[in-house]
Amino acid sequence: MRRTRQLSIALPGEMAEMVEQKIASGEYASESEVLCEGLRTLQDRDAAIERWLREEVVPTAKAHEADPSRAIPIDEVFDRIIGRLRTKEPSKA
Repeated sequence: MRRTRQLSIALPGEMAEMVEQKIASGEYASESEVLCEGLRTLQDRDAAIERWLREEVVPTAKAHEADPSRAIPIDEVFDRIIGRLRTKEPSKA
């Protein structure tokens, strides 16, 4: 049984050139290899986002629903951010 399927795609010029450069450099042997690597990377990114949502965002949202008093008021959050940014600014002499 054939495990691959042939597709016909159109890429913007810059992306097509990038694919060609990857092959010319010897990094990849074919257009298919370049595109497969890009799709695997996209798959990994999507999985990482899904993990972050499931493991961090959802539990944080549930904790906030259970005890909203632990939340930091938005004005305080902005004050903290501005304070941190100010301490990182180079001093002006």
